Amino acid sequence: MASPDTELMEASLLAAAEVGTPLHVPLFARFFAAFPERRASFLVPEAAAPRMTDETLQIMFGLAAGEAWVWPFVSEMVSMHRAYGDLPVVEFDAFVDMAVDVLGEAAGPAWSADCDAAWRRQADRLKRLIIEARQGWAALA
Repeated sequence: MASPDTELMEASLLAAAEVGTPLHVPLFARFFAAFPERRASFLVPEAAAPRMTDETLQIMFGLAAGEAWVWPFVSEMVSMHRAYGDLPVVEFDAFVDMAVDVLGEAAGPAWSADCDAAWRRQADRLKRLIIEARQGWAALA
Protein backbone atom coordinates (compact mmCIF):
# COMPACT_ATOMS: atom_id res chain seq x y z
CA MET A 1 0.00 0.00 0.00
CA ALA A 2 1.35 3.39 -0.99
CA SER A 3 2.08 5.95 1.68
CA PRO A 4 1.28 9.66 1.49
CA ASP A 5 5.03 10.18 0.95
CA THR A 6 4.90 8.95 -2.65
CA GLU A 7 3.32 12.10 -4.06
CA LEU A 8 5.91 14.37 -2.46
CA MET A 9 8.74 12.05 -3.44
CA GLU A 10 7.58 11.79 -7.03
CA ALA A 11 7.31 15.56 -7.36
CA SER A 12 10.87 16.02 -6.15
CA LEU A 13 12.18 13.35 -8.54
CA LEU A 14 10.45 15.09 -11.43
CA ALA A 15 11.81 18.48 -10.37
CA ALA A 16 15.34 17.10 -10.16
CA ALA A 17 14.95 15.43 -13.55
CA GLU A 18 13.88 18.74 -15.11
CA VAL A 19 17.11 20.33 -13.93
CA GLY A 20 18.98 17.54 -15.69
CA THR A 21 21.98 17.39 -13.38
CA PRO A 22 23.17 13.80 -12.97
CA LEU A 23 22.75 13.11 -9.27
CA HIS A 24 25.51 10.52 -9.15
CA VAL A 25 28.22 13.15 -9.72
CA PRO A 26 27.74 15.14 -6.50
CA LEU A 27 26.71 12.02 -4.58
CA PHE A 28 29.89 10.13 -5.34
CA ALA A 29 32.05 13.22 -4.88
CA ARG A 30 30.68 13.49 -1.34
CA PHE A 31 30.86 9.79 -0.67
CA PHE A 32 34.50 9.52 -1.78
CA ALA A 33 35.38 12.68 0.17
CA ALA A 34 33.93 11.08 3.31
CA PHE A 35 35.30 7.58 2.59
CA PRO A 36 38.36 8.01 0.33
CA GLU A 37 39.53 4.46 0.96
CA ARG A 38 36.34 3.15 -0.68
CA ARG A 39 37.27 4.57 -4.10
CA ALA A 40 39.54 1.57 -4.73
CA SER A 41 36.50 -0.74 -4.43
CA PHE A 42 35.07 0.67 -7.67
CA LEU A 43 36.68 -0.80 -10.77
CA VAL A 44 34.55 1.35 -13.09
CA PRO A 45 32.94 4.11 -11.03
CA GLU A 46 31.48 5.71 -14.16
CA ALA A 47 29.29 2.62 -14.57
CA ALA A 48 28.55 1.85 -10.93
CA ALA A 49 27.80 5.40 -9.76
CA PRO A 50 24.71 6.10 -11.90
CA ARG A 51 23.29 2.62 -11.23
CA MET A 52 23.83 2.79 -7.47
CA THR A 53 22.34 6.28 -7.28
CA ASP A 54 19.26 5.30 -9.28
CA GLU A 55 18.77 2.07 -7.33
CA THR A 56 19.03 3.82 -3.97
CA LEU A 57 16.38 6.38 -4.92
CA GLN A 58 14.18 3.71 -6.52
CA ILE A 59 14.34 1.57 -3.38
CA MET A 60 13.25 4.47 -1.18
CA PHE A 61 10.42 5.34 -3.56
CA GLY A 62 9.49 1.65 -3.70
CA LEU A 63 9.32 1.54 0.08
CA ALA A 64 6.96 4.51 0.12
CA ALA A 65 4.85 2.90 -2.61
CA GLY A 66 4.64 -0.40 -0.73
CA GLU A 67 6.33 -2.34 -3.54
CA ALA A 68 6.89 -6.06 -2.87
CA TRP A 69 10.19 -6.15 -4.78
CA VAL A 70 12.00 -3.91 -2.30
CA TRP A 71 12.94 -6.44 0.40
CA PRO A 72 14.32 -9.10 -1.98
CA PHE A 73 16.23 -6.42 -3.87
CA VAL A 74 17.77 -4.95 -0.70
CA SER A 75 18.69 -8.41 0.54
CA GLU A 76 20.40 -9.25 -2.76
CA MET A 77 22.15 -5.88 -2.87
CA VAL A 78 23.56 -6.45 0.61
CA SER A 79 24.66 -9.95 -0.40
CA MET A 80 26.52 -8.57 -3.43
CA HIS A 81 28.26 -5.95 -1.30
CA ARG A 82 29.61 -8.70 0.95
CA ALA A 83 32.12 -9.44 -1.83
CA TYR A 84 33.88 -6.21 -0.84
CA GLY A 85 34.39 -7.32 2.74
CA ASP A 86 32.61 -6.34 5.91
CA LEU A 87 31.57 -2.83 4.90
CA PRO A 88 30.75 -0.65 7.89
CA VAL A 89 27.05 0.12 8.22
CA VAL A 90 28.01 3.78 8.64
CA GLU A 91 29.00 3.79 4.95
CA PHE A 92 25.61 2.44 3.87
CA ASP A 93 23.86 4.98 6.11
CA ALA A 94 25.97 7.86 4.82
CA PHE A 95 25.37 6.91 1.19
CA VAL A 96 21.61 6.80 1.70
CA ASP A 97 21.61 10.15 3.53
CA MET A 98 23.85 11.75 0.92
CA ALA A 99 21.53 10.51 -1.85
CA VAL A 100 18.64 12.35 -0.20
CA ASP A 101 20.81 15.45 0.26
CA VAL A 102 21.82 15.68 -3.41
CA LEU A 103 18.27 15.00 -4.57
CA GLY A 104 17.04 17.85 -2.38
CA GLU A 105 19.61 20.22 -3.81
CA ALA A 106 18.74 19.23 -7.37
CA ALA A 107 14.99 19.54 -6.77
CA GLY A 108 15.46 23.18 -5.77
CA PRO A 109 12.25 25.03 -4.88
CA ALA A 110 10.20 21.83 -5.20
CA TRP A 111 11.98 20.56 -2.08
CA SER A 112 10.01 21.44 1.05
CA ALA A 113 10.28 20.45 4.68
CA ASP A 114 7.48 17.92 4.08
CA CYS A 115 9.29 16.51 1.07
CA ASP A 116 12.52 16.23 3.05
CA ALA A 117 10.68 14.46 5.86
CA ALA A 118 9.12 12.00 3.40
CA TRP A 119 12.49 11.07 1.93
CA ARG A 120 14.12 10.85 5.38
CA ARG A 121 11.38 8.48 6.58
CA GLN A 122 12.01 6.17 3.67
CA ALA A 123 15.78 6.54 4.07
CA ASP A 124 15.46 5.41 7.68
CA ARG A 125 13.38 2.43 6.55
CA LEU A 126 16.01 1.52 3.97
CA LYS A 127 18.79 1.75 6.53
CA ARG A 128 16.86 -0.61 8.84
CA LEU A 129 16.35 -3.07 5.97
CA ILE A 130 20.07 -3.00 5.20
CA ILE A 131 20.84 -3.87 8.82
CA GLU A 132 18.24 -6.64 8.77
CA ALA A 133 19.71 -8.08 5.56
CA ARG A 134 23.26 -7.88 6.94
CA GLN A 135 22.17 -9.76 10.04
CA GLY A 136 20.38 -12.37 7.96
CA TRP A 137 23.36 -13.00 5.71
CA ALA A 138 25.74 -13.07 8.69
CA ALA A 139 23.59 -15.71 10.37
CA LEU A 140 23.97 -17.94 7.31
CA ALA A 141 27.76 -17.68 7.29
